[in-house]
Amino acid sequence: MDIKNLQKFIVVGDRVLIRPQEDANKTNSGLYLPAGVAEKEKIQSGYVIKVGPGYATSAQNEDESWKGNTDQVKYIPLQAKDGDLAIFLRKEAFEIEFEKEKFLIVPNSAILLLIRNDDFAI
Repeated sequence: MDIKNLQKFIVVGDRVLIRPQEDANKTNSGLYLPAGVAEKEKIQSGYVIKVGPGYATSAQNEDESWKGNTDQVKYIPLQAKDGDLAIFLRKEAFEIEFEKEKFLIVPNSAILLLIRNDDFAI
């Protein structure tokens, strides 16, 4: 997928866009598994493509209520960064397809582990 096409994606809130790793549809002994078996796996991994802004918080300051209503939303950022390998709960992910490529939208709470490789480039 072209990098400029990734700019079309705007991930919202505490969600992460993940490119899943190749499905392990073959056992170590060489047997091919039916599609239903892979879907029943509880844990999956993939590379983080884009990250949402994080958890929204209110920036209202009660001490300066005389200034009027100037609420601005601030965000608590997520730990995930572009290029991280994420291990996550499969049942929490939503699958989408864009330009014949599959992606997963995963809430931050479903991510169990992040493996960061600073040398990795998408």
